[in-house]
Formats: sequence, C-alpha cells, structure tokens
Amino acid sequence: MELNSLKTLFIDQLKDLKDAENQLTKALPKMAKAASSPELQQAFERHLEQTKGHLERVEQVLTEVSGNNRGKKCKAMEGLIEEGAELMKEKAEPEVMDAGLIAAAQKVEHYEIASYGTARTYANLLGMSQAAKTLQQILDEEGQTDKRLTQIAESINVQAMAGDGARR
Repeated sequence: MELNSLKTLFIDQLKDLKDAENQLTKALPKMAKAASSPELQQAFERHLEQTKGHLERVEQVLTEVSGNNRGKKCKAMEGLIEEGAELMKEKAEPEVMDAGLIAAAQKVEHYEIASYGTARTYANLLGMSQAAKTLQQILDEEGQTDKRLTQIAESINVQAMAGDGARR
C-alpha cells in the first residue's frame, strides 16, 4: 500500500488494529490460564469477549472505509505478545506471575489506546463521523480495561511484594 494520503494512512492503521485484535484473541486465553488470581482470570476472560467485539467493529469500519477488510501483520502487537509469552515460560511465584501478566496486559492496552486514539482522530479529520464514533467507543472500552487492570494490580502487586519479605 502506498501511503499517499491521510485516508490511506487511516486504512493502514485500521488494518494494523484488525491484526492486533486478532492476535490478542489468541493470547488472552493463554494469559487467563497462566494467571492464578481468579479475579485476574475473569478480567482476561472478559477482555477476550470484549476483544472479539472490537475485532468485529474494526473489520466493519475497515470494510466501510476501504471496501475490504484484509488486515496486515501488526508487528508491535506480535512483539508485545511474545514478551508476555516469554514471561509465562518463567518459573515464578503465582503472585509475581500475576503481577507480570498485568504489566504485559497493560503494555498491550496502552498500545491499543494510542492506536485507537490516532485512528479516531484520523476519522474525525476525514469527516467519517460514524467511524470516529465506533473507534471512540472502542477507545473508551480499552481505557476501562486498563483501569480495571490497575485496580487488580493494586492488590496483586502488594501480594507479590509480601512474598519478597518472606524469602529474604
């Protein structure tokens, strides 16, 4: 694809987001399985369902804007997921693993927040108000997920830290 206009850049961003969400649908079940905290497991499972909806909406916007919904490889998400996969291979205390999983998940959330914010801005600039509205809804949901992960981290990180004192 030749990026010769804001619209082509917008389409490129949507293709990237489609693949990012698709990759995430495969990673979240593994993260839920690796988590020991029931609350964290449930958060990952809820986010999986939300991510499936995000994927559908991104595909819809991409089809409306470009006439097709083919994606492209999102190398950033691939790297973030690989980082999380490496963490899950480590031998760690359950609370420490959970803290690491939250950190990995929040890196993903922040990438998505930045990407959806950019795409929403492009849609607004291009006068695509329905696309902008859809992308803003997804952006809001990503922000809520990030806040939920922060709330869970506040207790899990303390638990992980408590284990540090016991091993000293």
